[in-house]
Amino acid sequence: MKFTRAIAFAVVTGASLVAMTGCSVFRDQQTVGSYVDDAGITTAVKAKMAEDKSVSATSISVETLNGTVQLSGFAKSQTEKNRAEQIARSTNHVREVRNSIVVRP
Repeated sequence: MKFTRAIAFAVVTGASLVAMTGCSVFRDQQTVGSYVDDAGITTAVKAKMAEDKSVSATSISVETLNGTVQLSGFAKSQTEKNRAEQIARSTNHVREVRNSIVVRP
């Protein structure tokens, strides 16, 4: 019984360690802390876009890696595309913005 518990504990501990370090492998050697920071940046950018009436937050995708925000998707005008970029640039901890939004007539 004690041996079974010890094995179960070892398996759970090992799985937890793999899960925590797995983020760094799948995110280009990014640490868990920076992954959490990037998720916070993405959430903040999306929230600001949702509040802004001139930007369609549902048509624009936001991804963040090491503080660099990648915008993609579709905008109705160049003004909307520019506004989305401006929102991303004004968000805390954003180092760079790559705007790949396509303007559709």
